[in-house]
Amino acid sequence: MTYLSPFPKDELDRRILNARKALKENNLDGILIAVPENIYYLTGLDHWGFFAAHVLVLNQSGEMGLCCRAMERITVENQVNNARFYGHKDHEELSDYVHQAMKDLGLLGARVGIEKRSLFLTPRHAERIQDDRSGVKWVDASGILDDLRLVKSPLEIEYTRKAAHAVDLGTLAAVASIRDGGSDYEVAAAYHNKMILEGSEYPGFGPFIRPTSRLGEEHTTWRGEVFRNGDAVFLETCASYRKYQSPMGRLVYVGSAPKGVEESAELAVRGMKAICEALRPGADAGDAYEAWHQVAASGGLVDYHRHHCGYLVGIGFPPSWTGGSMVTSLFPKSTRKIEVGMVVHAHSWFTNTTVADYFISNTVLVTENGGEILTNKTPETPIIR
Repeated sequence: MTYLSPFPKDELDRRILNARKALKENNLDGILIAVPENIYYLTGLDHWGFFAAHVLVLNQSGEMGLCCRAMERITVENQVNNARFYGHKDHEELSDYVHQAMKDLGLLGARVGIEKRSLFLTPRHAERIQDDRSGVKWVDASGILDDLRLVKSPLEIEYTRKAAHAVDLGTLAAVASIRDGGSDYEVAAAYHNKMILEGSEYPGFGPFIRPTSRLGEEHTTWRGEVFRNGDAVFLETCASYRKYQSPMGRLVYVGSAPKGVEESAELAVRGMKAICEALRPGADAGDAYEAWHQVAASGGLVDYHRHHCGYLVGIGFPPSWTGGSMVTSLFPKSTRKIEVGMVVHAHSWFTNTTVADYFISNTVLVTENGGEILTNKTPETPIIR
């Protein structure tokens, strides 16, 4: 079977052209790309080998060399058509191959950027790469290519919609599996089974499934706990299609819900609507947070604040669905401009407050008219199982 790239040649060519423009705008002759999401964005390389450092060398002419372990040769040859392969054996130094690629691409003695925010470019790799005595002027180029990925093409939006379909149906299956006496293993199994059968690949991380006794732990998940009547089950799920992530979240009550949950749910739904209305082209990201907080204040939670009310998503490799080591969020007073084609994991979250716990989150696409909720099959109103 012939490998079918997730991106046609014209899409990759357009991305490389935009990357070259970014180099010129930043007065760079080239860049060393070490963030897996950015390597995938420019080459289409899709595998789990990114746990070991990969470095994609790009020059101002658009020529590229991909440096990684030699054992990845077959995968790279099958998937990548626009970069020369430089494969090191495990007893050899990655830096030697990066220097050779830089030499071949005319970057010795040049002004070269390096992505220092990559999770996988260890300090040892980075130090050896930059200690080459070649006269290179090194510049921290973290974020330059990340920003290119924030606005999605029509193809990327199509992939995101497919991921949203899978996460929605997977979440509904998870909800249906929750019961008095049931375990979080059952919920995780039901979710994974359905979301995979609906077309999802492995997500960047998660899903997060936990009782409200562990609600504040943020990034913990199932571990064999049994739910009983009166418990609440926190679900923050995600599906992925061609590595485009679509997260969402719901809070599900077992048997019965606490007093006041209807009011909390109404507040959360209004908060989500306010975020979507604020996600208009040209607005600041901080405007969405302010719109959400005004809803919180209207419910008597004037002093309740969160670190953000959502963040941008897109391509994601483990261990994160946020697209790398950084979170580009809708935080208070953020001046980042909202653009059509951005995709946001929007949160309307009210927990550990004076009202009953409730939260919802959705994958939201920015359109000319505001935010369109893509995860729209799972109810936002109270769910009691």
